[in-house]
Amino acid sequence: MREGVSASCIALPQPSAQATWPLLLDFLAQRLGAVSREDWQARMQRGEVLSETGLALPAHTPYAALARQQPQARVYYYRALPAETTIPFEAQVLFEDEHLLVADKPHFLPVVPSGRFVRETLLARLKAHTALETLSPIHRIDRETAGLVVLSKRPQDRHAYQQLFVSQAVVKTYLAVAPWREHLQRSVYAPLIHRSRLETDTPFFKQREVTGTPNSETHLAMLEHVSTGQHVALYQLMPRSGKTHQLRVHMNALGAPIVGDQLYPEVKHAAGVDDFSEPLQLLAKSIAFTDPVTGQARSFESQRMLSLHAPCRG
Repeated sequence: MREGVSASCIALPQPSAQATWPLLLDFLAQRLGAVSREDWQARMQRGEVLSETGLALPAHTPYAALARQQPQARVYYYRALPAETTIPFEAQVLFEDEHLLVADKPHFLPVVPSGRFVRETLLARLKAHTALETLSPIHRIDRETAGLVVLSKRPQDRHAYQQLFVSQAVVKTYLAVAPWREHLQRSVYAPLIHRSRLETDTPFFKQREVTGTPNSETHLAMLEHVSTGQHVALYQLMPRSGKTHQLRVHMNALGAPIVGDQLYPEVKHAAGVDDFSEPLQLLAKSIAFTDPVTGQARSFESQRMLSLHAPCRG
């Protein structure tokens, strides 16, 4: 790892009449063409392209000799780490044992490297902190959402933990601040159940409800509300499925978009622009499940709080 970011790898096909390259540099420039040949050459000169044994591979490395060392030989390389917007908030580790690490993530911090964020992610920060390259999240929450993220420490455990979410054997509870609506004034003992079918919208990073068999379900209850000023309420949301932006889309569909939401009902900021003063008032508050590896009952709760006095605009 470098700064908490693991190396990427690419398998080398065996040389043939249809696939042959004089140099490893030629192969990389063709197969990974998003990076120019000049940039690959510079990376190799800096020792950023490695063999499976960790040996730096210079730009003049013959392709055939390397590829024939073993079937499906691999080459490792490091993704470029450009200057990133610093996320000025820190996660807290709430629990750790030999199998799991549970983090309490702040708003705005992505869980995994994606798009314009590589180092400024929960995973990269935790890998750098723990020096544990095998750390891997077993579920994800939106970058804009704060709260609990559970990570697996051992590769041999990862599938068992991920299956908990696939089989919906995890009880997840979120809190959200949104406008008070009389028709949403339900208790935890008789929650409103909202089901719908979610599909990718235009632009591609949004979701929308469409006609068809429901593939998402959320149980909703109002916990408290303030009738002065903004007239907002604190809602408990329990998703029974894990679709992208599910809670945000459902609350918007119910006429109560979550305070601070920059995507629903409409996009409010240009891509790549964050307003750290106005976080999405959505928190992954608690999570509970039976540990498939140890058999223990697991239950974790975020220490973060939402504000019923957050500005409600629009």
